[in-house]
Amino acid sequence: MEIIAGIVIGFMLLQMGIALYNLRHPYTLPPSDEQIIRQTSILIPARNEEKTLPLLLNDLLRQSHLPLEIIVCDDHSDDRTYAIVNKLAAVCPYLRIFRSEDLPAGWLGKNFACHQLARQAQGRYLLFLDADVRIGEVGIGRVITLAHKLQTGLLSVFPRQIMLSAGEKATVPLMTYILLTLLPLSLVYKVADQSALAAANGQFMLFEADSYHRLQPHWKVRSEAVEDVAISRLYKKAALSVACLTGIPDISCRMYTSRQEALSGFTRNIAGFFGGSLILATLFWLLTGWGWLFVGLAFSWPGLLFYFGIRGIIRILVARTCCQSIHVNLIGSIPQQANLGSILLCAWLNRKKGYQIWKGRNILNQKQT
Repeated sequence: MEIIAGIVIGFMLLQMGIALYNLRHPYTLPPSDEQIIRQTSILIPARNEEKTLPLLLNDLLRQSHLPLEIIVCDDHSDDRTYAIVNKLAAVCPYLRIFRSEDLPAGWLGKNFACHQLARQAQGRYLLFLDADVRIGEVGIGRVITLAHKLQTGLLSVFPRQIMLSAGEKATVPLMTYILLTLLPLSLVYKVADQSALAAANGQFMLFEADSYHRLQPHWKVRSEAVEDVAISRLYKKAALSVACLTGIPDISCRMYTSRQEALSGFTRNIAGFFGGSLILATLFWLLTGWGWLFVGLAFSWPGLLFYFGIRGIIRILVARTCCQSIHVNLIGSIPQQANLGSILLCAWLNRKKGYQIWKGRNILNQKQT
């Protein structure tokens, strides 16, 4: 019993160390360089985004330095996405939208939309944004300038997550909790030859165009549901530098609007946080969710007080790093852990059935459109 409890405490201390490292080693964003920004193509894949996409486009059009172009790919939407953007494009010469070609066998929809967007882009830098991202007045410019300064092949941002409902607060912080307690973000850039130290977030991915066109990453990961992490690993294996940022107040996203939507979304990509292994994801859940039982049995109340004290410190460190509410991370840790169990159960069942619906498509069967 004491051996298992020691493993639990050792893993928890490792998590705390990584979380502290991520808090103390942020990137410093330089001032925006207008020349660099004007060489950037902003590319947005959109499927049924009539509510969120106008907000993002409004943010982009209010930037102090405007990009070379903004291109939207309408991925077979059945709402007013195309009509709304097309109307705005009529009065904005550097904004345009096109309809996606039919989805080929073996492709996932977002990957194919991004592949088509890149083929039409003219910029020196290619910035892929999800339609639900929100951008402040200087956020994009400073990030693009940092990518130019670091000479990265890929720079990805984990946006500050906006959570309004109780269901979101009980699920969405799981993403940053897992990320920031398992991966020292700055080492993704500093350690160039380790694909294990790879991460990215498809909500905000900035590529240097020449290397992108040479590598064709969205084509190579065309059947991957967690395409962002797969692309990051692809870049690391190709000896192209990758960097990840988080905690930028000017870049935010309301990823999901309810608990059910969040559960469905995380079920789709939970394995990606653990190298594609649901076994490792389940082991993580067991250690972090039920390890206190072994600590309590082995070391009684002093052990439990130590355990929960460190767990609270970890949550505070994560919240500080990614600009989230400390209160939400502390109070919500129990329902978040329960929801992680639900996510893993659904992921195992879906993998067994070969069936996972996302935005109207079965992403575990790429031959379906």
